[in-house]
Amino acid sequence: MSNAHKDLVETRIDVAELAIGMHVIRLDKPWEDSDFLLQGFVIRHESEIHAIQSQCNFVTIEGQVDAQPHPRSGPSSSPRGRGLLGLFKRNKKQPPSEPGSPQHVPRRRVTYINKVDAGSEMTNAVMQFKEAQQTAKSIMSGLRVGRTLDLNNARAVVNNCVDSVLCNENALLLLTKIKNQDEYTAEHCINVSILAAAFGKHEGLLEGEIRNLALCGLLHDVGKTQIPDEVLNKPGALTPDEFGVMRQHTTHGRTILMGTSSSLNTAVDVAYSHHERMDGAGYPRGLQAHQIPYFAKIIGLVDTYDAITSTRVYDTGRASMQALEVIHKHRGSQFDGELADAFIQMIGIYPPGSIVEMKNGEVAIVMESDPYQKLKPKVLLVREADKTIKESYQSLDLKASPLDAAGNSYQISREVPDGMYDITLQDFVNEGLIGTTPTPPKNET
Repeated sequence: MSNAHKDLVETRIDVAELAIGMHVIRLDKPWEDSDFLLQGFVIRHESEIHAIQSQCNFVTIEGQVDAQPHPRSGPSSSPRGRGLLGLFKRNKKQPPSEPGSPQHVPRRRVTYINKVDAGSEMTNAVMQFKEAQQTAKSIMSGLRVGRTLDLNNARAVVNNCVDSVLCNENALLLLTKIKNQDEYTAEHCINVSILAAAFGKHEGLLEGEIRNLALCGLLHDVGKTQIPDEVLNKPGALTPDEFGVMRQHTTHGRTILMGTSSSLNTAVDVAYSHHERMDGAGYPRGLQAHQIPYFAKIIGLVDTYDAITSTRVYDTGRASMQALEVIHKHRGSQFDGELADAFIQMIGIYPPGSIVEMKNGEVAIVMESDPYQKLKPKVLLVREADKTIKESYQSLDLKASPLDAAGNSYQISREVPDGMYDITLQDFVNEGLIGTTPTPPKNET
């Protein structure tokens, strides 16, 4: 049987006609003037439709259309309204319907709305973050000396963090931007857990799935407790033999978790498979894309993002945007392409905790990212244009187009590294300067 001939078509439509599944290839403005990191993408969520509608009037979409009418389409189908989804098809295989299969992809089912603003959630988030860090340290140190994993405690701290993410993910996402090289492994596990929970929320997973995914994130690297310290924390490049030892952490993790509880089957799969790759070049088994568990694909993606943005003994942490560029470059080969695109959209250009310089020279900390307008987050202004400390810190919602002293709208120019202009995110969190009502800066000499 021969395949029906298909042609690529382009159609310019009003943004009111957008629907999930459409492939947007052009906007009615330059891409760099929009919030979208990807120049061309398939709409996967309602939030992306809202974001396009808030910034554009018309877009151009592209798809494949059968040269012969689809037997179910009929003559009434048109490139407008509902009929469009019958013509514009996503070029992907449908996920299998069996929930137990490794490649099963949960469909988007839930739309979450933040219950509070990020500032209101910050106090609770800080408390949960510190408790989670202590638990992660305890888990890692205990496993190193042969103690059994305290699963009840692990679940408790993960659930508390997920509760915070469900209230407003921006608070905990801001805290993941604080990096401490001396506590990398434990800190990394918490960050991966939080980022995974936020991504699960973004993808609309059920609450129970988000909690399970976050627990997988916390436990994904427990196998590193069995790696010799001289290999795990070697400041230079690993030799081929040392890299072979390091790769064994996936097998060690599988063994540890299999011996802990039968309820950890998903976490076992993630610990064992989070370094597998879509092109089959991963380890330890060289799985093909369809063989890699869905949660392992997510954790592998999140794991890479946090690792790139963290300072380790052998590497200096890079900016969020650089990490997203790496993920985008390797989408389809190392990472699942659709998950990579969705993760990039979630993180955005200026994620919470970013230190940004405005076009007028003033400097701010990003407090909360708007899912529909990523270029216009809520920020806390902390430095004047000449980089001196502001007499009082000022909260701004850039979506409202506030004006500076010269009458110009505040716009972000660039992200700067943590520590530049004597701005350290950790200090602001420790001193309680990030919250509902900004506290004036302390006197500094």
